[in-house]
Amino acid sequence: MYSYEYPRPSVTVDIVVYGYDGGKQLKLLLIRRGSDPFKGHWALPGGFVDMEEDLEAAALRELEEETGVKDLFVEQLFTFGKPGRDPRGRVISVAYFSLVNLQDHPAVAASDADKAEWFSIDELPELAFDHADIINIANSRLAAKVRYQPIGFELLPEEFTLGQLQQLYETVLNVKDGFNKRNFRTRILRTGILEEVGRQQNVAHRPAVLYKFNQKTYEDLAKQRDSGVLRRALDFEI
Repeated sequence: MYSYEYPRPSVTVDIVVYGYDGGKQLKLLLIRRGSDPFKGHWALPGGFVDMEEDLEAAALRELEEETGVKDLFVEQLFTFGKPGRDPRGRVISVAYFSLVNLQDHPAVAASDADKAEWFSIDELPELAFDHADIINIANSRLAAKVRYQPIGFELLPEEFTLGQLQQLYETVLNVKDGFNKRNFRTRILRTGILEEVGRQQNVAHRPAVLYKFNQKTYEDLAKQRDSGVLRRALDFEI
């Protein structure tokens, strides 16, 4: 057996899952730890990577084991390896993040978590480890992502109104006074990434037009990212 000259740190994964329910708040999925260290404290879902396990597979496994949430598309966020970040020893964590429609993913605690719950990102409890730092970086990534990718793919129902889409962008970018309604609609429709599918049914007010995302148009625009086509269309703070 080969003998390594250097010590080998442990590797964990942590998952930042954002949920949206159509309101004015984004939420984060947290678990309350059922074992030490930080027993009873709130934390991001996550855990140790098995020796023969892919990192992303580990993230999805831990997420399902601890919260019951599964079948998500996750993106790698950042690697956290500051010495002393975990009292159990030298632990490096690879963080992932995901965006979901909250109503489709109820949280149910399992594994070493004794509770799983969605929290408003503005009202988070004190967190274990360095998970507050992980969330801060994830928030920055999300604010950047919304400027070049239509995040409603993951966060909105399949069919939605332009008002619902605008509310989502204002929530993610923390825009208190709201975007100019006409400007928002003109710019988002100009991209061609939305497809009209009908009007609302059984509503007390005037039925609004319903849209869905046109996946092919978005993919074509995404290929032109270097030219900034999609970024200019979606960066509503300009």
